[in-house]
Amino acid sequence: MSDWISVRVAERREEADGVVGLILAPTGPGSLPAYEPGAHIDLKLPNGLVRQYSLCGPQANGATYELGILHEAEGRGGSRYVHEHLAVGEVLEISAPRNLFPLVPGQPALLFAGGIGITPILSMADELARQGLAYELHYCTRSATRAAFRQRIGETHAAERVHFHYDDEPETRVDIEALLSGEPTERHIYVCGPNGFMDFVLGAARARDWPEERLHSERFSGAAENADGDAFEIEIAGTGQVIHVPAGLSATAALAAAGIEVPLSCEQGICGTCLTTVLSGVPDHRDMYLSPAERAANDCFTPCCSRALTARLIIDL
Repeated sequence: MSDWISVRVAERREEADGVVGLILAPTGPGSLPAYEPGAHIDLKLPNGLVRQYSLCGPQANGATYELGILHEAEGRGGSRYVHEHLAVGEVLEISAPRNLFPLVPGQPALLFAGGIGITPILSMADELARQGLAYELHYCTRSATRAAFRQRIGETHAAERVHFHYDDEPETRVDIEALLSGEPTERHIYVCGPNGFMDFVLGAARARDWPEERLHSERFSGAAENADGDAFEIEIAGTGQVIHVPAGLSATAALAAAGIEVPLSCEQGICGTCLTTVLSGVPDHRDMYLSPAERAANDCFTPCCSRALTARLIIDL
């Protein structure tokens, strides 16, 4: 990426057990780019790692960005570096914000956050409150001590709008049956958190015939990395070039080896950055990005993690 933005760590604080909050400010004159609720940035760390984090602060004057970062001991190293090494005053590079998880304008919302999934959901709640739209926020964590931004939420959102649910306090656990009972309303559901939590909420909504266009989600982790499967070929429609993708190698890696670069970000099938049009053939969808209907259409796939069920895919790059 060529258009990196230089920022410094203006503030660092413990937001909850295992969660660090960062305030990032520009190193030079001018403001940071504006963004909409649900947006995220790429954060380039001093050790060379690039990771994606949701923006959770108010969309105010562009003076700062706010992040909340969970320490994932079994992660890929980005959060570990932030928690163990990143200090106030350090200079970092970030991308401009991108939004793959936007709010539908002017519509009431039912917000579900699991753990660190509060980060994009909180910016949505802030915006819905600012606009005076109807919403409920249900925030689920293992315990109260693991609820990031709890004080801020309590100070900026009406008590009747916010519901905290803790695994170690059974009387507070979320009652999804009650929340989704009756006919689906005009509200949109937004959910972010661990995969199991999201599957639980979305599965309950689908079982009650909530329309897919009213279900919105963002995942922070994809399925376990898996390049298993038969070898296949990719044909580039514009040139006719054919690339062999062997078993054990991802499609993007095979394309890169052939000199064909595909835009990448998460490399786990959760962000949609690498989404590519399929003109012929049937993909083996292994992503967490496409909806069931989009998968059934078989007219696009995520080459960072998905493969092919047919011997060849013809794609448009």
